[in-house]
Amino acid sequence: MYAILRKEFNAFLSSPVAYVVIAVFLVATGLFVWVFPDSSVLDYGYADLQTLFNMAPWIFLFLIPAITMRTFAEEKKAGTIELLLTRPLTDGQIIGGKYLACLLLALLALVPTLLYYYSVYQLGAPKGNIDSAATVGSYIGLVLLAAVFAAIGIFASAITRDQIIAFLVAVVGCFLVYSGFDSLASVFDGAPAYYISQLGIAAHYRDLSKGLIDSRDLLYFFSLIAGLLLGTRLVLQSRNW
Repeated sequence: MYAILRKEFNAFLSSPVAYVVIAVFLVATGLFVWVFPDSSVLDYGYADLQTLFNMAPWIFLFLIPAITMRTFAEEKKAGTIELLLTRPLTDGQIIGGKYLACLLLALLALVPTLLYYYSVYQLGAPKGNIDSAATVGSYIGLVLLAAVFAAIGIFASAITRDQIIAFLVAVVGCFLVYSGFDSLASVFDGAPAYYISQLGIAAHYRDLSKGLIDSRDLLYFFSLIAGLLLGTRLVLQSRNW
């Protein structure tokens, strides 16, 4: 698996994809956090990074599918998928290597945003007047959200040989899992609305953003990731059916 991970990650770094993804993410989040008056921390009057954590999922919703769309679709289109699958590696190792490479690139884009936290920490009155627990929880939630989006993208790439179709399927899938259940829940009231909203990512992401690290939220994310990767494995194994 490490060989696949290294190969895929080096392929990203040797192409413009990695740099475009990181640049787009940082420019977009930077504009919302520091420049646009309706969302700027400087105009908001409160020392927090809620703007970053509100906007990052929507930016990831497009950027992560752009990263994952080539993972299996390109192999199928180029006719190298059979060569890859005949290597002395299990399907799980191949999927894991490609998945981790995509996730690592997405997380790499998050690292420079730690400067946002440092800046807000220094600008607070008094200094350090920022809810660090909520910020840590938000970063954990964002990492898990990126992990789910990457799993959706990998699955979408496995079911088609066209990268554009893989991208569109992944974007729609990420949108439905992130926002679709919340939209559906708004139609109902009371307990049905609560249980429907719990099926989507947004409710669990909001809980983590409050600094509440609940095992139920972690179980939700890990179960969703495992289910999607298992689905990808079944798609690859279907060639033997």
